[in-house]
Amino acid sequence: MSALSTLEQAMEHGWEALWARILGREPVELLDALRRECDSNVVVCSESRVVVPNAYDVELADFAYDELARRDSDVGQELTDTLARHGERHGYEWAGPLAVHITRSDQVPNGRYRVASRAMPHVSAEAFQHATR
Repeated sequence: MSALSTLEQAMEHGWEALWARILGREPVELLDALRRECDSNVVVCSESRVVVPNAYDVELADFAYDELARRDSDVGQELTDTLARHGERHGYEWAGPLAVHITRSDQVPNGRYRVASRAMPHVSAEAFQHATR
């Protein structure tokens, strides 16, 4: 295992620990939901080209969103980085620039979070944020 992948794994474990403190539950569940959303929307274009959505929306329950805002954490970027590493490990090609946007919602079905994705070509994180309002 290279030093870079060891560092990446250490960063992911630290990130998961932060989620555990904030949500009081296993953060792996949310990260797995994000990875599952990616994996379940693959489009196999050829033997060497697998395209996945690039715009992900994570809706958080009010309490989780408030806690993250209080910590002044750039959660969207951290989740984007985690998803980017997942895609790299699987050889995925993003439909455009990858962005994960976090929003508050009192309508999440499990009371904690909801994850959705779509392909949005040429989207920046800022443009995605404005497009989802």
